[in-house]
Amino acid sequence: MSDFFSQMDVQTWTYLIVAITFALYIGIAIWFKASSTKDFYVAGGGVSPWANGMATAADWMSAASFISMAGIISFAGYDGAVYLMGWTGGYVLLALLLAPYLRKFGKFTVPDFIGDRYYSKNARMVAVACALLVSFTYVAGQMRGVGIVFSRFLEVDITTGVLIGMAIVLFYAVIGGMKGITYTQVAQYCVLIFAFMVPAVFISIQMTGHAIPQLGFGGQVNDGSGVYLLDKLDGLSTQLGFAPYTEGSKSLVDIFAITLALMAGTAGLPHVIVRFFTVKRVRDARKSAGIALLLIVILYSTAPAVAVFARTNMIETVSNQPYSEMPEWFSKWELTGLLTFTDKNHDGVIQYVQDEAQNELLIDRDIMVLANPEIAQLPNWLIALVAAGALAAALSTAAGLLMVISASVSHDLIKKIINPNITEKGELLAARLSATAAVAVAGYFGINPPGFVAAVVALAFGLAAASFFPAIILGIFHKRMNKEGAIAGMVVGMVTMTFYILKFKFGVFDGGKEAVGALKDSWWFGISPEGFGSIAMLINFVVSLVVMRFTAPPPPDVQELVENIRIPGGEDGTPAPQMH
Repeated sequence: MSDFFSQMDVQTWTYLIVAITFALYIGIAIWFKASSTKDFYVAGGGVSPWANGMATAADWMSAASFISMAGIISFAGYDGAVYLMGWTGGYVLLALLLAPYLRKFGKFTVPDFIGDRYYSKNARMVAVACALLVSFTYVAGQMRGVGIVFSRFLEVDITTGVLIGMAIVLFYAVIGGMKGITYTQVAQYCVLIFAFMVPAVFISIQMTGHAIPQLGFGGQVNDGSGVYLLDKLDGLSTQLGFAPYTEGSKSLVDIFAITLALMAGTAGLPHVIVRFFTVKRVRDARKSAGIALLLIVILYSTAPAVAVFARTNMIETVSNQPYSEMPEWFSKWELTGLLTFTDKNHDGVIQYVQDEAQNELLIDRDIMVLANPEIAQLPNWLIALVAAGALAAALSTAAGLLMVISASVSHDLIKKIINPNITEKGELLAARLSATAAVAVAGYFGINPPGFVAAVVALAFGLAAASFFPAIILGIFHKRMNKEGAIAGMVVGMVTMTFYILKFKFGVFDGGKEAVGALKDSWWFGISPEGFGSIAMLINFVVSLVVMRFTAPPPPDVQELVENIRIPGGEDGTPAPQMH
């Protein structure tokens, strides 16, 4: 039997492990099938802190965290740290500053909070539009991640891979609702963290002799030379004309802007915020936030080490090596189109250098984590395990985002605005139909993505920062903030951010995507599209506060509501008093 397993190839192992994990997810969704709108939106409100913490961690650690973050760091080096700082800091901001207050308010969705806090259907409509834009942008990145995994490890084209992923996530999101998704995400956290950590441990031992990847990251190379791994990578990078790995090239202003946009965007992400409504008490919301942070740190503190391992192994394996002697993994990734070799000087040797005119190898940064175990020649089952972990990360977040889209349409749009008299059965049907439509749109963007996974996700964070964050912060901490100010701020912030993305990310106003590279010199304040969410957020704050000054204050009951949200208490889970 052991000989049989040892002879199984990567594709067979992948089919086996992915089939087992998918069967587990579907089985959990059926077992915890949603039978009411409360089950569908907030899992009945009775999830334990540990289960919710694990589900939140899985919801939070998307394909961008699993696949793309270490890939970015492997190419950008020091500059890639902005993603670590922004996403981790943002989660702390969310857990400490917003989650307990929103949980005490007792609403299912962010548009629900904004609609009631700002006593306006128009505010709710604007919030629904923002939630849909943010969620669709974010889910596009997840579907691209699904397509990459399927195209390489199951050897189907990316379109087919995305369609398979759509079918799976649709099934357990539509059937199970938030209740099924919550417990599915618990399983997905276990799969993704195991899949990320085990190869990292193996490769750390292989390269540095340290079983703990974080120690291997700062340790000496395991060849007796006494050279530290980071020094070795710096040397390899400079030999090929790249900047030293441990030195940054981004401006301080852009680094600050991206970090702030990611932090504020995190605190405004509707699919993460809704997780704090699935527990019984405010105290449980705080506890599950802390648990989730600890679980997230395991992966986030390991990602820089994985990035260094992957970059070092990649350079040593391919640079100045005969193309004819490349291992099987190289040709497999070539088939996906995410790794391409063009023999410009016809010598049959791979020239991988910084100079674009001489460089013969193009590497999509999203493949680095997935290819890392193959490059390091780890066992086939481990390579397949990483594929299953990447799918778990992508599908867990995609499911959470679909719930936001579904709830925004069925609860905030149909129930609260279009048809207040809709029955619970009708609302549940509308939620499932809107989730189905959302999957179709998400699949389209997964097949036709606007960029690599983390870049797409970073744009979603920028959009969340530009729209939701000021409205939520001011809604909690400034009782004088009124509906006119909040609506004006959200609209101006979202329009500004969208315009900047279209102009500098897609070249819509300047000749298309081919012109994007040339537009870098004309970035406003020298800030990239990924970081401009911080500027759009500040514009939102300014517009909100200025408009508030010249318009009527909120009604007394709204101001009393805001006071109540900030008063400690409500540990029994009792929501704040609502307006009449």
